[in-house]
Amino acid sequence: MKKPRIVLAFSGGLDTTFCLVWLQKEKNADVFTVTVDTGGFTPDEAGLIAAHARRLGSAQHRTIDGRDEVFSRFIVPLIWGNVLRGRVYPLSVAAERVLQAQLVARVAKGIGADAVAHGSTGAGNDQVRFDAAFGVEAPGLPIMTPVRDLAWSRERETQYLAGHGVTVPAKTSTYSVNAGLWGTTVGGKETHDPWTEVPAAAYPSTGKDAAARPMDIVIGFEKGVPVSVDDRPYKGVAVVEKLHALGRLYGLGRGVHIGDTVLGIKGRIGFEAPAPLMLIAAHLELEKLVLTRWQSFWKNHLAEFYGQMLHEGLFFDPALRDIEALMASSQETVTGQARVRLEPGCFAVTGVRSPHSLMAAQAAAYGETTGLWSGADAAGFARLHALPMTLAQLARPAAKPAAAP
Repeated sequence: MKKPRIVLAFSGGLDTTFCLVWLQKEKNADVFTVTVDTGGFTPDEAGLIAAHARRLGSAQHRTIDGRDEVFSRFIVPLIWGNVLRGRVYPLSVAAERVLQAQLVARVAKGIGADAVAHGSTGAGNDQVRFDAAFGVEAPGLPIMTPVRDLAWSRERETQYLAGHGVTVPAKTSTYSVNAGLWGTTVGGKETHDPWTEVPAAAYPSTGKDAAARPMDIVIGFEKGVPVSVDDRPYKGVAVVEKLHALGRLYGLGRGVHIGDTVLGIKGRIGFEAPAPLMLIAAHLELEKLVLTRWQSFWKNHLAEFYGQMLHEGLFFDPALRDIEALMASSQETVTGQARVRLEPGCFAVTGVRSPHSLMAAQAAAYGETTGLWSGADAAGFARLHALPMTLAQLARPAAKPAAAP
């Protein structure tokens, strides 16, 4: 009897290691593993993941470089929109899951696979993101999800693997780490209790002492896209990697986020994302200098919705293409530089400049002098500006405030 051919999205962590072994042992399948590099590991680490897959019996392993595509298709719009989930978290995982699923599904179609598979649990957002993207890219192809279907704990998965002669590092079995170009997230027992601090040991970086001296860096933008650091050009992925490296020297970018999952429950994760946080802060400050009030108002409203849709795995909805078009239009004048001061544990945007500065175009200094209007003009404007609420108060003089409960 011919074995079924299953293409598995493979990261080399506990869950996907379990899936690879389980699908072979319990479903008698030929499992083809695909690792999509969205910036989560070095070439040496990619080689170790490939070797791990082959050692476990992968029928064929492929590593696909998706870094440039994840930057251009996902990260750039997130910078344009200054998207931070819960005002703190830069959607590190959601930014890459859709692309990973797309590329895995394309491999499955290319080899005529009988199914695709992923290692997401039944309690998180990734299952929805993978399923939705698989459904769009390879409609009708069955999706296998051993971790979700069995609902085993990480400890039980570890025991199952041990029973088949496979051991995993203790840290791998303790924490679920998702590393990518737009940041790293960490999940484990400490993230399940909102009062428990996520320990430094849970994060993948070394956690060495932060650099002692403050450093000023200048990030250059062209039409809202970061293109340089300290006047040295960096293209796409390279600028993010450069800022990650600088940020980690100062211990920047770590945080904890509590949010609503797609399924309606609360979730909590730790994250480490120095480059996204610096880029979004710098870009936002530059936008304040060059965009009009209503440009900012509408773009920010739509960008929040954009982030929500991406978070929920709905990237392929046509509404997001419309929002991307509006955001791209808004970035025509977002060209200039932002100066960022790095200090141990914190950073701040200390200055911005642009050839399209609206401050440079005005003949006024806030709170001081202006040549654009007279004092009488200002007095008339202030009176008319307050007129609606003045009339409202005159129309209901007897109204009393509601009694306190």
